[in-house]
Amino acid sequence: MKPARKSWSGASYPLECTKCGGLSRAAAAPPGTEAAATPVTPHATIGFSGIRVLDGGLATELERRGCDISGPLWSAHVLDDSPQTLANVHLDYLRAGADCIATASYQVSSLGYHELGRDSSAAAQALRQSVAIAAQARAAYASENPRRVWIAASLGPYGAALHNGAEYHGRYDLGFDQLIAFHAERLAPLAETDGDCIAFETIPSLDEARAILHALEQHPSLSAWISFTCRDAATVAHGEPLRHCAAAVAESPQTLAIGINCTAPPFVTKLIAEAQVGSAGRKPIIVYPNSGEAWNAQTRTWQGHADTSGFAALAREWFDAGAQAVGGCCRTGPAHIRAIAAAAQNSVI
Repeated sequence: MKPARKSWSGASYPLECTKCGGLSRAAAAPPGTEAAATPVTPHATIGFSGIRVLDGGLATELERRGCDISGPLWSAHVLDDSPQTLANVHLDYLRAGADCIATASYQVSSLGYHELGRDSSAAAQALRQSVAIAAQARAAYASENPRRVWIAASLGPYGAALHNGAEYHGRYDLGFDQLIAFHAERLAPLAETDGDCIAFETIPSLDEARAILHALEQHPSLSAWISFTCRDAATVAHGEPLRHCAAAVAESPQTLAIGINCTAPPFVTKLIAEAQVGSAGRKPIIVYPNSGEAWNAQTRTWQGHADTSGFAALAREWFDAGAQAVGGCCRTGPAHIRAIAAAAQNSVI
């Protein structure tokens, strides 16, 4: 069992983000499909104007449905064990109103697969499979509703591959060039898929964001958003001002948006303003914070309530503050996304 870290508000959150594959309650480690009928090759000109609602916590929903995500790959284990359950979660988020679904690839890397005695080709195949499963869900949804749906291939920070909580401080024993190589290796197989963009999520530092930008330059056909985890209303987890991170991300022609995720909801409105200052209006701002529940390290349980009506009120506030798109991270589910979709209909950018 791993310890929990202190949250930025004095409560405790688990070591890993549950948006894409981490611990959602007291688990130990927190983390043959058909493609869509009309594949969309990822490239930097897809635009972002149609995306208003993102999806919610993936690992949270998978565990609620009985999936075991307790290994070092977190929700990526479901790629092997229960791909249909994963496709059903994607489909439920689309039915709740999500315009964009993120794949179960946050935790996938050759580093993590080597830990399990599997080689780099297995990691590359898992990355491709995660997009194929999302594309299967998108194709199924198209038979119900013809609206445009995006697929974002989720990639976590280097610290997530260590599964020791390092993504929440960003202090790695790794050189900058090695950090670039880590991210570039994962981008290569995703460039071969039907995803629309890459979602770099829970990024803790300015240095890692810069490494990601260098990695993207090696794959000029790809576009991405870069989303930061923040410890307060102004700074990212490593300590740099969010506005400085946003300025760096906004410089790249391959970045679609600047994000804030895996962050306590009370900080988000001010963080939107910080990101806007840094980006100077050059990129959209997207936010997908945690539910607001707190992790108790002693009892290893979540405390508080995932109040969907309160989350919807905050979503309206975030839209009004200038967020282009809103979704959910740890402990959010389809009910939260349904409430956000309703808020989006009443908000105009």
